[in-house]
Amino acid sequence: MTTKKLTLRQKILVAGTLFGMFFGAGNLIFPVHLGQMAGQNALPAIIGFIITAVGIPILGVAAIGVTHSDGLQTLSGKVGKGYGIFFTCLLYLTIGPLFAIPRCATVSFTTGITPLLGADSPERLYLLLFSAVFFAFVLFFSLRPGKITVWIGKIINPLFLFFFAVLMLAALLAPGAAISAVEPVEAYRSDAFFPALIEGYGTMDAIAGLAFGIVVIDVIRRMGVDNDDAIAEDVLSSGLLTGALMALIYVVSIVVGAQSRGLFELSENGGIALTQIAGHYLGGVGLFILAFTITFACLKTSIGLVTACAETFSKMTNGKISYRSWAILFTVFSFAVSNIGLSAIIEYSIPMLMLIYPPAIALILLAFLGKFFAHDRTVYITTMTGTWAAAIFDCMKALPAPVQAALHLDAPIAFAAAHLPLFDKNLGWLLPAVIGFAAGMAIRASRK
Repeated sequence: MTTKKLTLRQKILVAGTLFGMFFGAGNLIFPVHLGQMAGQNALPAIIGFIITAVGIPILGVAAIGVTHSDGLQTLSGKVGKGYGIFFTCLLYLTIGPLFAIPRCATVSFTTGITPLLGADSPERLYLLLFSAVFFAFVLFFSLRPGKITVWIGKIINPLFLFFFAVLMLAALLAPGAAISAVEPVEAYRSDAFFPALIEGYGTMDAIAGLAFGIVVIDVIRRMGVDNDDAIAEDVLSSGLLTGALMALIYVVSIVVGAQSRGLFELSENGGIALTQIAGHYLGGVGLFILAFTITFACLKTSIGLVTACAETFSKMTNGKISYRSWAILFTVFSFAVSNIGLSAIIEYSIPMLMLIYPPAIALILLAFLGKFFAHDRTVYITTMTGTWAAAIFDCMKALPAPVQAALHLDAPIAFAAAHLPLFDKNLGWLLPAVIGFAAGMAIRASRK
């Protein structure tokens, strides 16, 4: 009997769905800012960024399909039932009310409202008012899911990408400076690959990929594919199409960001950089279109994330706390966090991402290697133990200096710097993860 697989047209449709889930305004602000920082070292920066912002997210989606899991909790539950609950909660909170949802509001404000304010305007007050209106809409549509997200997805996202293409083309045809003439900032001067690798964490797409995997699988099943191996193959091939488009956008964004240094000083964040570039090449009309499209794209993303998080936590509490209660809680909390500002959200999200990305990457790799050890729980436990133990030190090092000082973290950070290879590259977790994996395999072999 022939196993049904997706046609090329169906794969393109699935790839479009996956792209719509992955790609938001945050996926533009990070590569543009990265280009400004990397300057003439843009090529190694592009390679590093694409690995963590494209490659690992696509593998994350595929990992759910390869292991025939029915979601993140099932996959992470291979370590243990308690761990599955813990990691699922931590991941959804990170891509939800702790960082990603508040960032949507602040990106919209930074690109849409800030350029209109005078130098002496009370920016904090305007951010409070804007975020209040923004999250009022988010809560309204999260409690009444309807066609608004479909409308925004079909109208605003294509409009956003069209405008972005026009902006990038205008910038490429009249660059502010040659990339070779742009001096990189100190962190990217001697080695741009590893800092860009970590910069890719900021998109949050690798951890989002683990959450989105089951959604893509459900889409493929509705298209008539019911064989698990065929689904895994279709998930990966559709993901590659999505990855190719995302990689193209990232490359262009990084190049334009680097060239913009001939026109502007290094910006505080990518939202400011994108606004400056749009204003320079397309004037006031360009700023308006950018603000309009990014705000609605961020609104759609926020509604989707609140809905996903509320549904997940309602399911995990067996309905004892209702979807409505979770949606209200997450929206109000996101509103509060958004008012610390975009730069602060980015600054404080990095330590959390340094903590959660290593075990997420390890889990994805174990999903693909699982057939070699029959997904033995021992291997999962030992690998995760080594990964988490070292990731905590990477998290400490990424904390803002005042927080490090307040918590007296100098000694543990110095210990990790002296004993963990690649700690200076923010990859101190890599060797402990490998040692944990080897230990698990040895224990498994000894049992035989």
